[in-house]
Amino acid sequence: MPEFKITNSPLPRRLAGRRPVARAAMFATALLTAASFAPVPFASASSASASFAAAPFTAASSVPVSSAGTDTALREIDPAAVDRFVNAYRKSTGLPGVAVAVTRGNEVVHVAGYGRTSSGDPVTADTPMATASLSKSFTSLAVMQLAEKGVVRLDEPVRVRLPEFVMADPRAARITVRQLLDQTSGMADQAFPERSLPQPRSLREAVARLRGARLAADPGTRWSYHNTNFQVAARLVEVASGVPFAGYLGKHVFGPLGMRNSTTIDTERDLPASARGHLHLLGATLALPEPPGFGNGSGGVISSARDMAQWMIMQNGEGAGPGGVRVVSAASVAEMRTPSKIKNSYALGWAIGTTGNGSPVVEHGGDLLTATAQQRLLPRSGYGIVVMANTGTTYGDSDAVADALVAMAEGQEPKAPPSIPPYLIIDLAVAAVAAVTLLLAGRGLARSRRWAARRAGHPAWRAAARLLPYALPGVLCLTITDVFGLLARGKDITWTQVAYIYPSFMLWLVLATGACVVLVLVRIGHLVRTCRAPAPGAAQPSR
Repeated sequence: MPEFKITNSPLPRRLAGRRPVARAAMFATALLTAASFAPVPFASASSASASFAAAPFTAASSVPVSSAGTDTALREIDPAAVDRFVNAYRKSTGLPGVAVAVTRGNEVVHVAGYGRTSSGDPVTADTPMATASLSKSFTSLAVMQLAEKGVVRLDEPVRVRLPEFVMADPRAARITVRQLLDQTSGMADQAFPERSLPQPRSLREAVARLRGARLAADPGTRWSYHNTNFQVAARLVEVASGVPFAGYLGKHVFGPLGMRNSTTIDTERDLPASARGHLHLLGATLALPEPPGFGNGSGGVISSARDMAQWMIMQNGEGAGPGGVRVVSAASVAEMRTPSKIKNSYALGWAIGTTGNGSPVVEHGGDLLTATAQQRLLPRSGYGIVVMANTGTTYGDSDAVADALVAMAEGQEPKAPPSIPPYLIIDLAVAAVAAVTLLLAGRGLARSRRWAARRAGHPAWRAAARLLPYALPGVLCLTITDVFGLLARGKDITWTQVAYIYPSFMLWLVLATGACVVLVLVRIGHLVRTCRAPAPGAAQPSR
């Protein structure tokens, strides 16, 4: 799974701010490559924006909140306003299905499902969906429970309780449990490309495959988002508790909190039909399988909106869930939200930041290639917000819906859904370039014989030089993972990941590569035959 394997990684976050730049660069490459077929002028594509007109999505009147640490100036979220926004957003963007949970203090404000799953079933408040990297906060909680019992200690080396955690790098012996959870262990994609390597099938295998790996930095000196950290932590929970990780969460987290539709899985093969997602292409929604990968501990939790509401209530209750059942101490909750000295915006499976309005937020996002999720805690108001969408990381649907709900919680009108999805504009532009590419390829093929005749008798290097630009699409196709890895500052990127993030561009790139290969082979063939043919008027060999 791209987390599963590929995208529970900072790639989407790293490129989020520069995605328009990446798309523009790709579009420019498409134009330049298509132009290599012939000197045909191209007109630049432009996009127009339009305002969204619908019923306002602002929150209801201000309601005082009595719980400690809340902001009485903030407003109560109106469930009807949530429904209006989500339905309008789905209509505007084509989002197939989404589930939403909103809590405040120990109360459920709203839980609902909208749209349909990839198998065509309605999404309800009880539909199990992928949470992706939200799973990291569950793994962190499991470790903290064991720490409270004295079974593990946060600042002791992982190897004390998990002797099987062995790496080729001797520095790994110093990695502590805390450093796994705050991502400062020194493990990173630059030294261990976790997604490109063969994927494990269990937590035991996930740890075992580290035996030949090295660290990218000394433990405790550098922050790097690396899923393997949490896979090792989940294996630690298994070994220290003597219970499989799924069983441990079921008994000590999901069960006590009443999360009846929740579990954790190993690979994309274990995804229930309701948790499988989609990509968009040229305005159509395509139900596609999640690419192969491993995600237990780092991205394997499957849950529903109703279940995640119980999780949010426990988080806002400082470890006490619905009905007062306590699964972890308030001190441990505070520990999980304390950032490391290396990265002041990342704690133990949680990110620490502020909303657009400047209010504190404790959050974590999750990205698969076909589904995304968001969880956000607003300490001042006591709100908890969870969104799970069955579209991939490219589209940012869970982000957009979560942003809208946060705006409602802060008494603001959320940003209106786009009248035309940006990805649709990009897809149409790339489709236009693809059409031009085919036209130019056809034109080049039709003129191949004449092209060869003009170059017969000239040095071979001149013909080769004229054909060389047609290698550009193929070179880009072969090196596209390196390009994206550079944009993501050294992250391990796979070809499949790029194809899922930018499907229209990759389809064009493969099409352009194939067209260039055919054109070059046809021209070389004509050139060889032309050079071998006898010159006009030359004497024919006697028989």
